[in-house]
Amino acid sequence: MFSTVSRPRRSWRAVMSATAASVLAAAAVLTASASPAQAATAITINGGSGGRAFDGVGAVSGGGGNSRLLIDYPEPQRSDLLDYLFKPGYGAAMQLLKAEIGGDTNSTSGAEPSHEHTRGSVNCNRGYEWWLMEQARMRNPNIALVGLAWGAPGWIGNGNFWSTDSINYLVGWLDCAASHGLTINYLGGWNEKGYNTTWYKNLRSTLNSRGYGNVKIVASDDFGWGAADESLRDPAFANAVQVFGSHYVCGYRSAQTSCPSSANAVSTGKQLWASENGSDDYNAGAPALARGINRGYLDGKMTGYINWPAIAAITPNIPWATTGVAVAQQPWSGAYSIGKSTWVMAHTTQFTAPGWRYLDASSGYLGGNRNNGSYVSLKSTNNSDYSTVIETQDAGSAQQLDFTVTGGLSTGTVRVWATNLRSNNSADHFVRGADITPNGGRFSLTVQPGYVYSITTTTGQGKGTAVSPAQGNLKLPYADTFDSYATGREAKYLMDQQGSFEIAGCGAGRAGQCVRQMSDQAPIYWTSGQAEPYTLLGDLTWRNYTVTSDVLLEKPGYVQLIGRGNTYNHQGPQNLNGYYFRVTDGGAWSIRSNNTSGNWRTLASGNTAALGTGRWHNLSLKLNGSTLTAAVDGTTVGTVSDSTWVAGQIGYGTGQGVTAQFDNLSITPGDGSSSPTGELRSASANRCLDVNGASQADGAVVQIWDCNGGTNQQWTVGTNNQLTVYGNKCLDVPGTASGSRARIMTCNGGSNQQWRLNADGTVVGVGSGLCLDVNGAGTANGTAVQIWTCNGGSNQQWVRG
Repeated sequence: MFSTVSRPRRSWRAVMSATAASVLAAAAVLTASASPAQAATAITINGGSGGRAFDGVGAVSGGGGNSRLLIDYPEPQRSDLLDYLFKPGYGAAMQLLKAEIGGDTNSTSGAEPSHEHTRGSVNCNRGYEWWLMEQARMRNPNIALVGLAWGAPGWIGNGNFWSTDSINYLVGWLDCAASHGLTINYLGGWNEKGYNTTWYKNLRSTLNSRGYGNVKIVASDDFGWGAADESLRDPAFANAVQVFGSHYVCGYRSAQTSCPSSANAVSTGKQLWASENGSDDYNAGAPALARGINRGYLDGKMTGYINWPAIAAITPNIPWATTGVAVAQQPWSGAYSIGKSTWVMAHTTQFTAPGWRYLDASSGYLGGNRNNGSYVSLKSTNNSDYSTVIETQDAGSAQQLDFTVTGGLSTGTVRVWATNLRSNNSADHFVRGADITPNGGRFSLTVQPGYVYSITTTTGQGKGTAVSPAQGNLKLPYADTFDSYATGREAKYLMDQQGSFEIAGCGAGRAGQCVRQMSDQAPIYWTSGQAEPYTLLGDLTWRNYTVTSDVLLEKPGYVQLIGRGNTYNHQGPQNLNGYYFRVTDGGAWSIRSNNTSGNWRTLASGNTAALGTGRWHNLSLKLNGSTLTAAVDGTTVGTVSDSTWVAGQIGYGTGQGVTAQFDNLSITPGDGSSSPTGELRSASANRCLDVNGASQADGAVVQIWDCNGGTNQQWTVGTNNQLTVYGNKCLDVPGTASGSRARIMTCNGGSNQQWRLNADGTVVGVGSGLCLDVNGAGTANGTAVQIWTCNGGSNQQWVRG
């Protein structure tokens, strides 16, 4: 909600008559009831005020794999998403894009491929980051590109990242970027792994000698400002580094109310960045983002802000499945969702540009009180236009702001845009209100709690209108011969979690293209978990199916087919919920189960004819209810019963350092493979949504309980947004407040019995707008299920079985 007034005060009708277009945009907002305003706060926007140069606001693609599925989206949805991320005047309009320099190792939500798997073997077309940077720069030629490594292939420095090898490796990446017509503006070292001053000095001299003298070095992309401290003691190190960047300067996953740097960092005179922040849900994290963008400069003179990540283009079982500014988890349906964080970012990026100057004397906290909110003002390079971004996330009531414009800045028309972050209605996000005509350089604005505002003399802002199609499951059967892809690319929907599975010419005399696991040694890890190579594909609703593939071992070791693959711990990506069919070159086979705690269980094992190396064989794993059946070259080698995992994706895997090939993937459905009736399993607890005591009485509460196939755990997704059990009882909540306990009731068509099953795994009440939630993130049998404000937690993610 906002209202606008000039000095002397005009009537409401005068304000509303500013322009016909703005009247329509603001009418509903202006006529709503407002909280009483506090005493007016005077703000002078002085063009003569000193301040640092603004570097931009943007996000990370990588760290890792979080953009993976975006390239697989169909048109026009793929272009729509890219527009929402990068196109000026449309959505987030990012000004900085930090891309991961892939290292064949998991770096949070997946692994990204290296341009140089083995020493001297460079391929500049691997992966999707080149494509994404090209798309970003095509939409915004002025976007600044940043490169940073999380992990690296193991050959580099014989496992030592701080080596000459890694410097040459990074320069090779810059060469690849140049081959794509991309100029990289900034280059970092090793993400969140400290710094080595000698290495940075050598990197600077190498960049200068290799024609990359204009590439600015960022140090150290870690927590704190130790690198800035060191630069004051080491002038050569200071000369090597142009930007000091620190992570989570406001606190990790915090409300971002206080965002200091350090006195030493400021005294260096270098560019200072909040070079990674966020890790928050694309909607629930928006208020923190609004605070952090402003307060990073107010508290610490940071002129760049980079959110992690740009987009969650991963399936909902992958860690951090709803972080970023948008969620895109279903390339097969084209469905996506644009978050409130998009519009928070837009409130800065659509009203400024890198090179603008902060106006220090025209920025601060409203009324000198952090709880009232913050504001920053910046002036254009033309020294006339300006914008002020205001956030009132913690305010308790409306506030009148009285502005005076001076110092050579334009006293012309002021345009006002606002976003109500306390509303879940997209119509309340990024709304243009009535223009203001200052009188003698003076005007007033009444701001409401929980909002972000941008006031500006510039034009060109806009809100994208593209709309997502409906969600839909990836249907079975599914097959891929891999022959349609170019060498070095990734097969559709295949998401590497460790190692690198990419398209290569088939071996052993076979024509066509195959998927090849390329990493032939343990990488320089970023995560603490020493995972072996594996990759996932498919829909989490897949329940009963047979996965079949041709395989070829290139060296001694083993290959694996994965079935019902589900969640894993991002710091231990080897700990995946799912089943594995493993076969060695010597013919030893096993059917195994694993979970997020790394509790491996061998369910069955034995020996068959040796696979050898350099020879093609066919493996299959059939999952039918609790019966698991494995076969080699069409002959069943083992059958076992286990009911731990009921639904999930398929995957390929190998032993560490084992190169192998895969071809002719086929997933064929079994009974009830994607039925609308089945279990709803909590992603955090791995227990099922359960009606207490198998009661069929109205009012019986629901909880989580060990999955047992009972009728009280079988939920049907209806076309009317109902979730029914026993055929005639609906999942129901008695109210719309957080904490309302979920129960069953006779179906009546009410909005309190309607639910949206989202691509990110959340189940959202139509009537409440709140998420189905396991109370307190509990995991024990009998833990209550309720509705709660959606926050991106895994206790609000559900897997259909």
